[in-house]
Amino acid sequence: MSFLSLIIVFLLEQLQPLSYRRFVAAPVAASADFVEARINVGSYRHGLLAWLLIVLPVVGLTLLIYLWLMEISALLGLVFNVVVLYLTMGFRQFSSHYTEIQLALRTGDLSRAREILAGWRGTEVGTANSSEISRLAIEQALVGAHRHVFAVLLWFVVLPGPCGAVLYRLSAILVEHWRQAVGAESADFVKFSEQAFRVLDWLPVRATAAVFAAVGDFEDAVYCWRTQAGQWPDPETGIVLASAAGALGVQLGMPVVESGDINDRAELGVGSPADVEFMQSAVGLVWRATVFWILLLFLLGLSNLAGFTRSGLVSG
Repeated sequence: MSFLSLIIVFLLEQLQPLSYRRFVAAPVAASADFVEARINVGSYRHGLLAWLLIVLPVVGLTLLIYLWLMEISALLGLVFNVVVLYLTMGFRQFSSHYTEIQLALRTGDLSRAREILAGWRGTEVGTANSSEISRLAIEQALVGAHRHVFAVLLWFVVLPGPCGAVLYRLSAILVEHWRQAVGAESADFVKFSEQAFRVLDWLPVRATAAVFAAVGDFEDAVYCWRTQAGQWPDPETGIVLASAAGALGVQLGMPVVESGDINDRAELGVGSPADVEFMQSAVGLVWRATVFWILLLFLLGLSNLAGFTRSGLVSG
């Protein structure tokens, strides 16, 4: 069922992309603001309570609905899986910006490429040249592919029904929103959501990095993962980026100018400087990784089917 749900969602997304901010991010952010405004006094335990009040009811309700529908009909369970996956994952959350930047760079319109990149990342990129724009766009797309596709997919497989996908997506939205919405005096309020997301992202980060290595240059990906990821400001994100950079044979990271200040970032990857051609190579890496996941789900489905068949023969 997981394999079929995934295929249907990919097809739906190509036919009718979801307005993610309107239908997912904005409602969750509004709920987060509602709860935070009523219980936030800047303490850790209130941040824990707020996270639980938002996440547990939604995840629990998702599981109950799924189990109820499966009792009625497996087809209804499949439909529910598809709807929830459609809301919680998807390439379109980052691919449109990426494609527009590619087109702008190919036509030599650096101003347009900088404008799109700045809006996508939420920070000004100054007078970034073509190589710097390509590098930042590749980084943003790789992280987006991890958080909107591969991590959601892994939790969808690990937990029953679509509740794993809901758990991961809610956790990702909450930590990102509260980091921006609450002031420095409420830093303790955000700590639990950060810890929860770090725990939920631990396995997906390593799974994504491993798949990038498997479908790219394996030796360089593993080398960069082991030697460079820890130098990134967020080592978990560094694992994804370092592995992908090694798999692609491209240089990522390195200092960039953001909002008028120099962000002195570590160098990731080996090989050639990023350019618009490497942007296309990154698309290929993400699609190969996606096919890898699809094949894995297909094999898991066949294994489960064989197990059910064997059980039926034995009982018969």
